[in-house]
Amino acid sequence: MHEQKELNSKTLLKEVERDSVALLYGNSLAGIFITLFASSGLVFGFEQTINITFKVSWWLLLCVVLVLRMADLMWWNFKLKNIQYNVQNAKLRFVIGTLTTSLWWCSYCVVVFPQTGPVELASMIIVVAAMAGGAATILAAHKLTAILYSFILLGPFSIGLLLSSEQYRIVLGALGLGFCLVMVFTAKKSALFTRNAVYLKNQNAVLVNEMEEQVALRTAKIVELSNLDPLTGLYNRTAFTEALVACIRKSEQDNQQIALLFIDLDGFKKINDTLGHDIGDKVLTQTAARLKNMRLDHNLLCRWGGDEFLVVMTNTSEEQAIPYAHNLIANISQAYEFTDNRLSLGATVGIAILPKHTNSEHELILLADTAMYFQKKNQPGSVGVFNQELGRQLFREQWLSNGLSEALELGQMHLVYQPIVDANTHDTLVFEALLRWTFEGEAIPPDEFICIAEQHGQIIKIGSWVLQQSCLTVAKWQSDSEFSPSISVNVSVLQLLDDDFILIVEQALQTSGLSPDKLYLEITESVFSANKNKMFSQIRALQALGIKVSIDDFGTEYSSLSVIQDLAFNTVKIDKIFVDKLESSGFAIIKAVVQIAKTLNCKVVAEGVENQQQATILSQLGVDSLQGYYFAKPMEHADAYAFYQRNVTDRSDLKAINISAVD
Repeated sequence: MHEQKELNSKTLLKEVERDSVALLYGNSLAGIFITLFASSGLVFGFEQTINITFKVSWWLLLCVVLVLRMADLMWWNFKLKNIQYNVQNAKLRFVIGTLTTSLWWCSYCVVVFPQTGPVELASMIIVVAAMAGGAATILAAHKLTAILYSFILLGPFSIGLLLSSEQYRIVLGALGLGFCLVMVFTAKKSALFTRNAVYLKNQNAVLVNEMEEQVALRTAKIVELSNLDPLTGLYNRTAFTEALVACIRKSEQDNQQIALLFIDLDGFKKINDTLGHDIGDKVLTQTAARLKNMRLDHNLLCRWGGDEFLVVMTNTSEEQAIPYAHNLIANISQAYEFTDNRLSLGATVGIAILPKHTNSEHELILLADTAMYFQKKNQPGSVGVFNQELGRQLFREQWLSNGLSEALELGQMHLVYQPIVDANTHDTLVFEALLRWTFEGEAIPPDEFICIAEQHGQIIKIGSWVLQQSCLTVAKWQSDSEFSPSISVNVSVLQLLDDDFILIVEQALQTSGLSPDKLYLEITESVFSANKNKMFSQIRALQALGIKVSIDDFGTEYSSLSVIQDLAFNTVKIDKIFVDKLESSGFAIIKAVVQIAKTLNCKVVAEGVENQQQATILSQLGVDSLQGYYFAKPMEHADAYAFYQRNVTDRSDLKAINISAVD
């Protein structure tokens, strides 16, 4: 508190000095012009019979002094007035210019008065007395200058007159000296009054500022208490965003950079799912404490949500933020110890810089989140900085997201169909429906736009359309023939988590008239990283309807034998990466999968079959069905139907031959 008062006192004195200089320069222009007019009148207003060379030379040199003072005034007015300048230097320049002017006036009076007549002498004493009187007010902002100016103008001149032998000169000298003493006293009083007025004005400003600071501090405290995350004690979203806006404004004023660090914990979900939310909350609390311990001056901390944290570093460059982020990761990655548990997890950090990457607080958070997302995808447990490439990807993602919102209504999406054939006979058993999207003349890959649809909440609408269209298409192909195919449709995790998903499937079957046993739903292994209980419940409900369920891309992500056993899947689809390695490690893996699947009464499909050799080996290993370019690429509706019709004809012909042979 004492230090704060001392600081305020120093600030007050600085402001008083600054205002005093402003008053001096503010009145300077009038003084310069009065000096010019008065000097010109005395030099050129009387008959030039004596001292004409001295008078003109004196006037010219005085003009030089006035020009220099005018230049100093313009410099102060246009360059220094509105910035933080050196007050003492400006005051010194003003005082030197002003006292030089008074000394030059004094020299004129002392040299000229012995040889002047009564009229000119009276004019001289009147002019300098008037200027001394004006100085007592105009120069009141600096006491010493006001006193010296008045005395130098009148003092030596009046004393010289008193020492004259002529009576009228002595009288004028006495009057001048008396007026000089009065002006000195007046200048002192005016300076004291002006100083007090300036001091009181700035003192009131400081008091008001102190009151505003106190109110601001108390208000900030109230806001802080009402906007903290209750679990970690860090800022919540609302408070953090407001603080970030203020931080950005200050950084713009100070021409400084801000670094925003977006922190996401690696492995936290597994802790929450396996050990419960109580342990998860303890981990979050300890993480917040570690972030607080590593906080630098003026850092903002926030729990953004879940296991995400934000850190704002002010006056920080990218080069300074990166090592700090690495230290954060190292600190967070240290073991978390509780009564019965010792846990480890990591963190991934994304960094965005203001104003290098953006000037918006919302975009700053988004860009740091984007950098974290891409870093977590490619190299978790490390630091990623937003760059132009990420910016292009973000722009493309937003462009595609906007396009997806109207893709169905504009007829930009359509389905293609790839057959799944019997491994031995190569008869078509099932068609897999595959979604295609053409947007602004570009064929967008499914592995790109499906992820975007999931992230931006559009997958449920799109997935429902795919399911409906697939069922309608195959229902049209059905006939009384025993060879009618089934349809296989990919299902997103978010679709399965949707409470209305079972109803959507039932409506698709009812609308199309497709038999439930003709519908396969392909579910990627990633669904089992989500809410397992909800997943199991939804899958059992689908199987209860008679729908067959397949695990797609088996062996690449989260699958386990217990999943197959508990849910009794109808089909396991072996991923293409294992088929590509049939001549090496893929052979043993596929053989093991086939043996396990047969034991559990589960069919096996191999994806990505591209040649006859692969088809033969897979058939010999006991794989039930095959799918890949060796048999057919994904086809448009008409081509797929023609393919199916040829298959039906071939099988009918084969059946007729067999009957004929029996007869």
